[in-house]
Amino acid sequence: MATNPPAGDGHRNGAVRDRSQAFNPRIDRWVKRDDSTGRFMDVKSNTRPFKGVRREK
Repeated sequence: MATNPPAGDGHRNGAVRDRSQAFNPRIDRWVKRDDSTGRFMDVKSNTRPFKGVRREK
């Protein structure tokens, strides 16, 4: 994956590891999960998905 200069400016390059997200149609929100434990971590407050977190199928 390419990295964008300047280095060390505090932004993330690439995806967040050990996390995934899935859409919950019952509440119409995206839910973030921890891959190692399978527990739900967070629910998005709006209807847009989390940035940089891979989606489950």
